[in-house]
Amino acid sequence: MNVSIIGTTGYGGGELFRILHHHPVFRIQSVHTTREEIPLDQEFPHLNGITNLKLEHIDTEEIAKHSDIVFIAAPSGVSSKLVPAFAETGIQIIDLSGDLRLTDGEVYRKWYKHEPVDSRLLEKAVYGLSEWNKEKIMDAKLIANPGCYPTATLLGLAPVVKERLITPDMIIIDAKSGASGAGRSVTKSLLFSEINENFRIYKVNEHQHIPEIQQQLNLWDAEVAPITFNTHLLPIIRGIMATIYVKLSENMDTDRLIELYKEHYLQHPFVRIRQKGKFPSVKEVSGSNYCDIGLHVDERTGRLTIVSVIDNLMKGAASQAVQNANLMNGLNEKMGLEFVPLYP
Repeated sequence: MNVSIIGTTGYGGGELFRILHHHPVFRIQSVHTTREEIPLDQEFPHLNGITNLKLEHIDTEEIAKHSDIVFIAAPSGVSSKLVPAFAETGIQIIDLSGDLRLTDGEVYRKWYKHEPVDSRLLEKAVYGLSEWNKEKIMDAKLIANPGCYPTATLLGLAPVVKERLITPDMIIIDAKSGASGAGRSVTKSLLFSEINENFRIYKVNEHQHIPEIQQQLNLWDAEVAPITFNTHLLPIIRGIMATIYVKLSENMDTDRLIELYKEHYLQHPFVRIRQKGKFPSVKEVSGSNYCDIGLHVDERTGRLTIVSVIDNLMKGAASQAVQNANLMNGLNEKMGLEFVPLYP
């Protein structure tokens, strides 16, 4: 099957290229940008000798004519202008921006500060949280790929929220990400001298991923109250750690909850649950499609601490998008994604 990538000059688009280049079924037909049309290896010198593809401008009809799937890794606000034209062609669309994730256009306008796409398209878009929406993804033509923070957070919370094992009015998420999550744009706050040997909070109680997380939690349990969610910038390149605090609604110990999580994710090969007393670090999932989760019940407070880690560019973006493409086309969801994490 032929695929095209839009937004190939970003980190997420670059990871899509790396994954799809080795995929046994998907073949990269073309790569696209809104910027200068140059050979891809001029934008990414590490691809020298690996590809002869040239960055092309975006022509929806031509892309749809030669490809079966288009991955849109353009920024929010840009992607929303491309999706309607692609939707008319019948091509499979996987959108990695936030433009299709929120079902309420007014909520999107408030948090993203852009005009929302037509509500009829939002209704067609399937939220691509691979482990929890598999059946809908398999029948979809239009996928809203989840955000990086929501992926780590929702995979960590899903079992206890769906089983109604926590009090719904106190969910606190303390999340941290590497600098690549902000993209390749030149920003003062992302200069090496600003982030090295530093650690800071940003978008305090205002991160645009809050409504995305809240929306999915309320689909699992309508009683879940507004969450507290804050993000921090780590002085590393890639990786997300979401440390989540919830109050248990009944007495449960760590062993029982670990077994619950293992049962829920038994058929999901990319979620790994740690043994009691063991907690994951971001390095242990780097370059992979894995989400690793560690759990601990504090019997003194009755609170459960959930530690969920992913690679923000992989499970949080590109590799989850390919996992969704596999599911959409009846392929084994692991196809082309069984990377061993990079370590150290």
